[in-house]
Amino acid sequence: MILITGNAGFIGFHLTKRLLDEGIEVAGIDSVNNYYDPSLKEKRLEILNKYKNFHFHRIDLCDYEGCAKVFSEYKPKKICHLAAQAGVRYSLSHPFAYQKSNNEGFLNIIELARHQQGIENFVYASSSSVYGANKKLPFCETDPVDQPISLYAATKRSNELIAHCYSHLFSLPTSGLRFFTVYGPWGRPDMALFLFTKSILEGRPIDVFNNGDMKRNFTYIDDVIEGIVRVLDNPKPYELYNIGNNRAEQLLDFISVIEKCLNKKAQLNFLPMQPGDVPATVADISKIGALGFEPKTDIGEGIKRFVEWYLEFGT
Repeated sequence: MILITGNAGFIGFHLTKRLLDEGIEVAGIDSVNNYYDPSLKEKRLEILNKYKNFHFHRIDLCDYEGCAKVFSEYKPKKICHLAAQAGVRYSLSHPFAYQKSNNEGFLNIIELARHQQGIENFVYASSSSVYGANKKLPFCETDPVDQPISLYAATKRSNELIAHCYSHLFSLPTSGLRFFTVYGPWGRPDMALFLFTKSILEGRPIDVFNNGDMKRNFTYIDDVIEGIVRVLDNPKPYELYNIGNNRAEQLLDFISVIEKCLNKKAQLNFLPMQPGDVPATVADISKIGALGFEPKTDIGEGIKRFVEWYLEFGT
């Protein structure tokens, strides 16, 4: 039995479906909040709820007693904690949402895990945002991460530090996943690919920050899920992993591929850098590569799959 939080979210949905397809029993926790349109989350859950080996509970992470009942009922051996308040820019205007979900909620889940007998692995979502103002590229897990430039990044770094304490004090095996710009079908509406596709199709300009001088390891969702599964299957006393693509892409090249897939030109609205954002996120993935992780999907194929999904489901 594996417990996954955030099943209605983008990554949580795909991971849950992958494990359910393999016949694994999954218990799920998600509050299905309204950070973005809950109808997309409900559509994801409709798919998951068709599986007999999925046991879903609509609970807020900050409801300790409610989460405790799930642990008590299912007694999971592995936990993948993906539920969190996402988004860098949203943290500028809604700081307490991050304190509740990413700090209090994380502490609730890891505290319950350390009291659960026989836990084999506790895997949780961190973020490439923890690298903050670092200048050295590519980002490596051994780089200093004491200069976060958004509250979101600070809460994710806090998760890593709390996990270190629990690993040290209670011998709880923990692995944090520093995700790099995940994209693909069923993706979040607040992320670039979804926003760009929607605006181009509707004939509206798209905002291109830092005047387009941005570089990202755009990482396709199927590759990310493969990485998570490999980490779940390889518990460590305490570890951190970058999960990214092995190739960094310029933002304007990324937009060009979207235009090609849509057969429509974008109207570009060039803007300066936004507070809390960084010009480049490039991953050193040698550590997770030692587990056999190797991203296989380039942006041409990945964006094509997203556009096909969007035209059918995303409007």
